[in-house]
Amino acid sequence: MKFNRILLSATLIVVALVVQVSVLARLQLPGAVPDLVLLTVVALALVHGPVTGSLVGFSAGLLADLAPPADHAAGRYALVLCVVGYLVGLVRPENGRFTSAVGPMAAVVGAAVGSTLLYAGVGALVGDTAARHVGLGSLLFTAVIYDLLLAPFTVPLIMALARRAENDPVADATGAGGGADVSSGWLSSGTGLRIGTQRGGLRVKSARGRATRAGRIKGVKRL
Repeated sequence: MKFNRILLSATLIVVALVVQVSVLARLQLPGAVPDLVLLTVVALALVHGPVTGSLVGFSAGLLADLAPPADHAAGRYALVLCVVGYLVGLVRPENGRFTSAVGPMAAVVGAAVGSTLLYAGVGALVGDTAARHVGLGSLLFTAVIYDLLLAPFTVPLIMALARRAENDPVADATGAGGGADVSSGWLSSGTGLRIGTQRGGLRVKSARGRATRAGRIKGVKRL
């Protein structure tokens, strides 16, 4: 892993963990807790692929296992996020560019469901039956809802930061207005890309119209 990637990933994971422990976990919402650490792992895996996704997931999960008030065995959430980071990284397109919000949002849903089931499964193996008392169905439903509500405000931003930290051509093209990637704003009319394309088309048409009018004026003056 490159130094910029390691530094940015570590910073994002620490910030996400602090916000989750100090803010999100204190909201006392019914069911699951909004998992900002999971969304950070998903965003980084969508940008960097399965290998980095698994490494980032393992590191983030291990920090979450050790951070107070952790009430489970260390390594449990590290295993979960390692698997989730690897599987989400496999969804990354070959060109690294998402043209629709469907792919990232589906990855968020899959990660929320998969992490909840895997965490409960590992807990059952070690004798932790907390998921049974709360209700696995309720945990799955609330985990998906909370993560979907939080994802549009976090995943695109983290993806854009991860690309710019490595001078990714996709980020450069998007910043210049020539790319089509969902991380540039996937909430604007579905992807945020079609609107940009339409604006570019309108600008071209407007420029052509001015050039045509200028040519006509010049023609009249010459006559």
